[in-house]
Order: sequence, then structure tokens, then C-alpha cells
Amino acid sequence: MDKLIEFGRKALFYVRVLSGYEERRIRYFRLQLEKHLQQAQAKKVAISKVPEQIILSEVRRMVEEMQNLNKQLEKTEADIEEYFKPIDKEAEYIVKMQLDGEEKTMKQMMKAMQEQALLEKAEAERVASSHKIDESQTSHHQASTSNPKEAEIITKMQLEVEEKTMKEMMKSRLQPALDDK
Repeated sequence: MDKLIEFGRKALFYVRVLSGYEERRIRYFRLQLEKHLQQAQAKKVAISKVPEQIILSEVRRMVEEMQNLNKQLEKTEADIEEYFKPIDKEAEYIVKMQLDGEEKTMKQMMKAMQEQALLEKAEAERVASSHKIDESQTSHHQASTSNPKEAEIITKMQLEVEEKTMKEMMKSRLQPALDDK
């Protein structure tokens, strides 16, 4: 009986092979295996892309956050500048007042120096004229005429030196204020 069943199985197999059923079944199975392999390959590629996509999405999120922070920073800077505008104006006004005060002081000092120079010049002329009188008595007329001119030249030189000194002093005082501005 086993031999009969075995013979029946073999005969049925030969019929299926000869009819092409087995070949179609094998092709169908092969196509299913190929389809399954393609799906597995696609999943593998998708899984390998997931870290890249995660990284890219994280980078995009970080870029957006940085842009938002930059906008907030610019807004904060603008607010700070707006807040300090009145203070800057006050500081500028104070510096201007200081400069005006120092300029006024400088003018007063220049005026005082000019008055001092005039007094010294008058004193020098008086001394020169007293020398002239003394020398005319001693008959050295030529020497006395050159002394008042020398005194005048010396006085002018002193005025120029003092004026330069005052200008340099004022410039050194005003320079820090201008640098702060």
C-alpha cells in the first residue's frame, strides 16, 4: 500500500510538472521571495536614513532656535539703545557744558595773561625809559634806544610761549572728553 501511495505521489508530481503547475508555483514562490527581499532592502535603507533624518531635523530645529535667539538679541539691543538715548543726550549735554566752561576759563586765562603781558611791557618800557634817562645822562644814547625794542620782543616771545602752553594745556584737558564722546 505504501508503494501505491508513493507511486501516486510521483505520478501526481509528474502531471504537475508536465502541466507547468509546478513551474508556476516555483516562479510565484521566487517572486514572493524577491518581493520580500526588496521590502527588506527598502526597510534597511529607510532605517539607515532615519538617523540622518533625525540629525537633519535636529539641525533644522537648532537653526530655528538660533534665528529666534538672534531676533531676540537684536530686539534687546534696540531696546537698550532706545533706553540709553536720553542718557547719551544728557552726557553729551554735560560734556558740551564742560567744554564751554573750560573754553570760557581758557579765554579768561588768556585775557589775564595778555593783561599781565601788557603790564610787564609797560614796566619794561618804564624801566627802559628810566635807563634811557640814566644813559642819556651818561651819554650812551645808542644803547638806550635798543633796550625798549628788546623788551618788546622779549614780551612778545613770552606771550607766544604762554599762549602755546595754554593751548596745549587746554587740548590735553579736552582730549579725554572728546575721546569719551
